[in-house]
Amino acid sequence: MLIYKIFRENEWLALQTQGETLGAPIDLADGYVHFSTSEQARETASKYFAGVDGLMLLAVEAENCAEIKWEPSRGGALFPHLYRALTMEDVIWAKPLPCEGDTHVFPDGVL
Repeated sequence: MLIYKIFRENEWLALQTQGETLGAPIDLADGYVHFSTSEQARETASKYFAGVDGLMLLAVEAENCAEIKWEPSRGGALFPHLYRALTMEDVIWAKPLPCEGDTHVFPDGVL
């Protein structure tokens, strides 16, 4: 099952440069890397990234990450949280997530 991480341009660049990251500021504060399922990603984008351009959508295979825990978050829904650094080797693909107004345009066939 693919899970998704939204990164700002500088966060994506840091992952590419360093080969791993503990995530965005919210991830560092919470102690794990936040991910969303395909059903949750659009709401995550609108809630936390409305109007933000220059984003990247990363896909990770959940079954390849033993350190993922599924924990309740928004509305009690279970969200995947990665309890280790995210590495470039974890990333299946990364695609731009452009913004039109306050809404993000997800890549065709992704979600």
